[in-house]
Amino acid sequence: MSNDPCEHIVAITTVRPPAKRECEECVKTGSRWVHLRTCQECGTTRCCDDSPNKHATAHASREHPIIRSLEPGEDWCWCFEDQVGMRIPQVTGTTRIPPSPMLSR
Repeated sequence: MSNDPCEHIVAITTVRPPAKRECEECVKTGSRWVHLRTCQECGTTRCCDDSPNKHATAHASREHPIIRSLEPGEDWCWCFEDQVGMRIPQVTGTTRIPPSPMLSR
């Protein structure tokens, strides 16, 4: 039996930095986001569930279950499959992202 918070954590062998520092789907549609999350499987960046379109949740699947917060000062990950938050030892460092367009109104 594993002490890992979820079975999907073993798939993360390399930290996936964000491919972009914006929600790629929101940019396509001209929408806004509140916070950003990066898929630890493929590195795409999507908006959080507090955002109008919830693109990170829509992107999540069995093959892409874990996201990391891109918010400054946050170092947590979330597994959509197991519905559990965690810190993953190999996911380290600080994030630098531009301010949310939702906050610049």
